[in-house]
Amino acid sequence: MIDALESGDFSEFQEELGDLLLQVVFHARMAQEAGRFDIEDVIAGINAKLKRRHPHIFGGVELETADEVMSQWEEIKAEEKERPSYLCGVPRSMPSLAMAQKLQAKAARGGLAWPDDEGILDKLAEEIVELRETKPHSRERTEEFGDILFTLVNYGRHLEVDTELALRSVNKKFRRRFAGMERLAREEQSDFASLSLEEKETLWNIAKEEIYDDD
Repeated sequence: MIDALESGDFSEFQEELGDLLLQVVFHARMAQEAGRFDIEDVIAGINAKLKRRHPHIFGGVELETADEVMSQWEEIKAEEKERPSYLCGVPRSMPSLAMAQKLQAKAARGGLAWPDDEGILDKLAEEIVELRETKPHSRERTEEFGDILFTLVNYGRHLEVDTELALRSVNKKFRRRFAGMERLAREEQSDFASLSLEEKETLWNIAKEEIYDDD
């Protein structure tokens, strides 16, 4: 679905939404046959939840900022579900990068957050030093590298950068430029894999100039 949305192909996006809707209707039908609930209960449930968690829209509460809205949402959700921890509700099945963002955002609402950039950057430098001291192919090396990634996600959150979107953007850019390198190699009738690192770097720089980020 994300690929369809980013490509701007709305016919494909429509098809993906249909696939998603099929899953909702299908599982609601299974639940109905089991005597649990039906599609109308699903719709009524989400309508009621949106109204409960947005009293600034559907009630008399006045909020001024998006942060206040999010804080209120989390407070109401915590009361509804009686969750003992700020980190409750983060699915363990989430992709690791998205989970790191979610965990850190929730921890920050509980007051666990660096007050400025310097603290995060100092922590990043510390983690890099610790990584360099680990042994190759060790569990410790994997854990220390994970600490670096986690700290970078935290830095992105502090800069108000969505690290998932940032990495997706870089991946997309890399795909375009690498494809450009391969095309240039074919035009020169060269075997890409056999080129030296210096020759590949030359192709990379050419592709970088020819293929712009907004393509």
